[in-house]
Amino acid sequence: MAFKRLDPEDFIVSSDSVTSTVWSNNSPSLNTYFSSSTQKEGTSGPYYLSVYQTASNSDSAAVQFQIAYANKNGGGGVNFDSSVPFVSPTTTIYGQYRTLVLEDENAKFTFGPTFTGSGADNDFYVISIERARYKQSLLPGSLNLILSSSNEDENPLRLTDDSNQVTLPTFYGTMRAYQLISGSNGSSYDGGDGFTTNSGSYGLVLPDISTILLNASALNDNSSGGGGINLQTNSGSDTFGDNPTKLYDHISGSFSVIPLANPTTSNIFELNSQETLTSDYVFIRARNSEYNYTENPSFISGSTGEVIYPYFINNPQTFPTTVGLYNDSNDLLAVAKLSRPIQKDFTKEALVRVKLDF
Repeated sequence: MAFKRLDPEDFIVSSDSVTSTVWSNNSPSLNTYFSSSTQKEGTSGPYYLSVYQTASNSDSAAVQFQIAYANKNGGGGVNFDSSVPFVSPTTTIYGQYRTLVLEDENAKFTFGPTFTGSGADNDFYVISIERARYKQSLLPGSLNLILSSSNEDENPLRLTDDSNQVTLPTFYGTMRAYQLISGSNGSSYDGGDGFTTNSGSYGLVLPDISTILLNASALNDNSSGGGGINLQTNSGSDTFGDNPTKLYDHISGSFSVIPLANPTTSNIFELNSQETLTSDYVFIRARNSEYNYTENPSFISGSTGEVIYPYFINNPQTFPTTVGLYNDSNDLLAVAKLSRPIQKDFTKEALVRVKLDF
């Protein structure tokens, strides 16, 4: 017997969620940050900045995430055409994320239901995790990002998503969105909403596109107890705002008016990814009367055509090492290798479970 048709009950489908860190070398947190001076001095530097885990000219350097600044009115950027005001690279970035996230060029970003007034959605920062760092999406509740403050009386700001505080996320189309709040591991510190006093939430976390939008108004707040870090975003018209560098300095801890007691733990960026693996299990059953004879040429004498080992005539045995899965046209679709041969004869049955991951 060479082929055996499988029954429907021989197939089982299973899904498992696998999590891992997004940073290089499987590090659970990122606490060293480097940028490229060449990029900073180039035309894209004032608007878009790549962040590495080591010096950018090192052989082991790899982009971990990018920082960008978006402004609906073109603020913080030099106009493409001096005769056309309020249209700069920051406008383009704003439009890109409005189309990607909101899927409507007339829609507005909402950073918490309490912040919808004039100027509420004018500008934001973007942290985009490098695509090579994750497989499917970010893991809600794993985000911990610490930003140093420009205010002498304010401690560093720790941000996370609110995934542990909501029953369901907000959806933009099929895309999940969580509010970015003050707290850790998906929850606020005090059991409240984790929003700022004056500017709503700190932004949005979009795990399905590995993107974090940071509310510029919330970060710019310099009022006592307001929850901001006095980021001092330059949103002036027709100017090089160099805003991505401002946020980079607060992420890396290189800008801090308060000496940090433990800098290596005070500027951490923790984030995990998740992936759903769909597995097909195929159960291959060889009953006692099946697969006991071999077609291996070494079993038969080439000169006489007789079985070389007479013992196998009355007591045939085989030692399967491979399972092949075929379609109805006898095309080989998949091959499974056993870790060791299985002895098979009329007194033994075999059950092999083949796992196919997608």
